[in-house]
This record gives sequence, C-alpha cells and structure tokens, in this order.
Amino acid sequence: MDARTGKERREIGPETSVEEIATICARAAEAFPVLRDLGREERARLLEAIAGELEAAGKELVAAADAETALGEGRLTGELARTCHQFRFFAQVIRDGGYLDVAIDHADATATPPRPELRRMMVPIGPVAVFGAANFPLAFSVPGGDTASALAAGCPVVVKAHPAHPETCEIAAAVLRRVLPDGAFALVHGMAAGAALVQDPHIRAVGFTGSERGGRALFDLAVSRPDPIPFYGELGSVNPLVVTPGAARRRAEEIGTGTADSLTLGMGQFCTKPGLIFVPRGEHGEAVVAALVRRAREATPGVLLTEGIREAYVAGAHRARQEATTLLASQAQAPACGPTLVRVDAQAVIDGKAPLEEVFGPFGVVVDYDGEEDLFAALTALRPALVAAVHAEESETDLASRLLDLLTERVGRIVWNGYPTGVAVAWAMTHGGPYPATTAPGHTSVGANAIRRWLRPVTYQSVPLSLLPISLRDTSPMPRRLGGRPIL
Repeated sequence: MDARTGKERREIGPETSVEEIATICARAAEAFPVLRDLGREERARLLEAIAGELEAAGKELVAAADAETALGEGRLTGELARTCHQFRFFAQVIRDGGYLDVAIDHADATATPPRPELRRMMVPIGPVAVFGAANFPLAFSVPGGDTASALAAGCPVVVKAHPAHPETCEIAAAVLRRVLPDGAFALVHGMAAGAALVQDPHIRAVGFTGSERGGRALFDLAVSRPDPIPFYGELGSVNPLVVTPGAARRRAEEIGTGTADSLTLGMGQFCTKPGLIFVPRGEHGEAVVAALVRRAREATPGVLLTEGIREAYVAGAHRARQEATTLLASQAQAPACGPTLVRVDAQAVIDGKAPLEEVFGPFGVVVDYDGEEDLFAALTALRPALVAAVHAEESETDLASRLLDLLTERVGRIVWNGYPTGVAVAWAMTHGGPYPATTAPGHTSVGANAIRRWLRPVTYQSVPLSLLPISLRDTSPMPRRLGGRPIL
C-alpha cells in the first residue's frame, strides 16, 4: 500500500545487474542493423503500431500510473493521448524525410580546386540509453519522446526505469517489446544499472530528463568514457516570467491569476512552470501580486509525486523563506502540499542573495523591479533556462525588443503574453536551452528536431549510385539540397 496515495502498488523484481546490462546492450547492438535497415516506411508503421498498442493498454497503464504517482486519471488519460500522438508524429517526421538533411554536390572539374561527387545524409548513431522523468510516467518515460524519436531514427533503446513508477514502466515496456524487433528495446532497473548503462561500450548516446545533480553525474560518466558519447540532458530550470509596466496597468488581474494557475498546474511539478515572476514596483505591480497570491491560496493542496520530492519541496520552501524579504503564501506541509510564494527585490537577484535554486513543486519567487535597467540587470544575473514568458503591450515596442534580444540568448523558447507550462509536440517546438537547462543547447527533447540527437552525418564521395543508400540516389523523392539550393 502506498502511504501517499492509499492505493496498492505491485512490487517489482530485483535491480538489473551489471552483467545483465552488458548482455542487454550487446543484444541492442545486434538489433541495430535490423532496425536501421527496415527503412523509413516500415519504422513509421512500427511507431503507429506502438501507439495503437498503448491505447489498447490504456486502462492498465493509467491505473498503474495513478497508483504510483497520484496524478489522477484525468491528467494521466490526457498524458497517454499525448504519448500516442508522439509516436504518430514521429511516423510523420520520418515519412517526410527532411530530417535526413540530404545534400548533393555534383562533381565539377572546373571548380578550384576540382570537386568530386559528394552526397551527404544523416544516419542513426546506434543503441541509445534513455532515463525518464518522475513527473511524466508516460510522455517522458518508457514510451516517451526520447524513445519515440530514437526508434524513429533507427536506434535501439534501453530505458532505465524511474523508481517513482516502476510498474508503469514495466507495462509500457511490455507493449514496446511486443511490437519491436527482438533486442530493439529493453528496460532496466536500479541506480547501479543506470551508471553501467551509460558506460557500456555499445551505447552511443544518452537521453536524460531529471535533476541537475543526477544528470550532471551521468553526464560526467558519459564524457569520461574511453570513447566519450553525447549526453542529451534536460536538467530542470527556473523560468522567468516578466510583467512589463504597461501589461501590469492593463491586465493585472488576468496576469496574476494566469500565472498562479501556471505555477500550480500539476502541483508545480513541471520543468516549464514560471519560477520567477518579475513585476514593476508600484500600484499596478501590487495588483498583479495581489491576484497571484489570492489565486494561489485558492489552490487545493495535493500529494506530490514521491515522498522524496515532498521532502525536498518542504526543505526548499523553508530555505527560500529564510532568504526572501517577504513570505506571500505558504502551504508546504505534510502529507499534502500547497503553493509557497516569496518576494524579493531585483537588487537581491543582482547581488546573488535571492532564492534562485529550483524548488520542484508549487513554488515561486516574486521579484520587484524599479525601471528597465533594474529589470535587465536582474535578468542578466539569472542562469539560463528552458523557457521565458513576457507579458507586454503593443505600445512598449522598445522594451519588448530589448527583452526579446536578451531572452533569445538565454532560453530555448519565449512565450509572449502567455504562460510557459507545457510544451507542444510539433515541428517548430524547442524544449532545451543553454546549460544548466540542458547539457546540449543545440538540441531539443520535444518536437521534430528531437530526432537529430540520435543521428550523425556521413558524406559519400564518388561512390557508385548503385551502392548508395536509396535516399541519396537521383531517383529518390527526398527533400534535398542540390548544389546548395533546396529541391523539393
């Protein structure tokens, strides 16, 4: 019986041994050419089949996930729909073919120096390891976006199960194993197994979603191998939301209420929640804060994902209260937790004396600023983040332009007159950012470009057409660049 949720939880077997990891990874390496050589259409069909099987197992998956996480059937049913959409979306991505980035330069004896025939495309990197997140037992776990995008690329996947929802992991893993070629997918359990997985010589890249401390430890293992491998870690984020003077004057109630809803959505257990709310000092800023606090205090306390997360939230909220100037709201308690809001001056942020560490849960810091220079100095003092939100009026053109310029350098997504919580699975989505938001800022873990993490470029020089991959042949209908010009 889970003491937090009051629901039965099935015990999972022993942790995966280091010896078993070696065998699993070797099998994944054997499955790599099988999965790679299926071709784009057949892999697309496999992804669609996985989506269908996940839907068929939906009731069992949702029940297990609810028992383990207390996220609720409504939230988890929506997450399952998103998870299935991810697989179908990546089927579209690989059918489109643009992700292969095909480029052809024909031989030219008149060029200086003479140019040989060159044909380039992206190829799958090999077996990959995936570490799922606690807060999304489906969409960012075993059947999550890392798994879907890696399989789409043609890479076998070994997932390290999250200890917060091991039974959900097992049910989802059984679905994937039923559909995929033998060895193309495996699930392992245990902290030692995770470390061995990153260090196994058959693993060619790692995808991770979780804490900065845990992700950095695995990152260090990945890059200290005799053959260092890419580590695509999303390590959490403290995301700024800026309210300009014009927006505060015209939309104080709307912005304060919307920000509170965004901060408390899912009990604040989203890496994209607004963690720092910048408001202008004065009457209109106070109106924003009043609406924010009022709405936050209306939020119903809830159970957090794990006992460890609850303890960290309570400790983090307590530590922040000691560092902050003002406590606006506090419901950090046991067993259920509610929002905690504290308040500081922008100068405290500039001086490094404000509570700026991520507190996972419904926690936020209100930052009062005096004028544009105060605001920009405080924003510049922050660590980079996944996402930033700006509430501004059309008349504030100069201020808005300066904010865009600054935030473009520091985050992977900018939300205008909206709220940052949640990401869309779409072609143009970026879910990443400069370190410490992610360890590889040139990449995203959500959206079509997530597939690029599991690929590398290969150029074929003067290779006979009959020996080339089909996507590089002249008869292929692939999107491509010919002599530097896009050809559709």
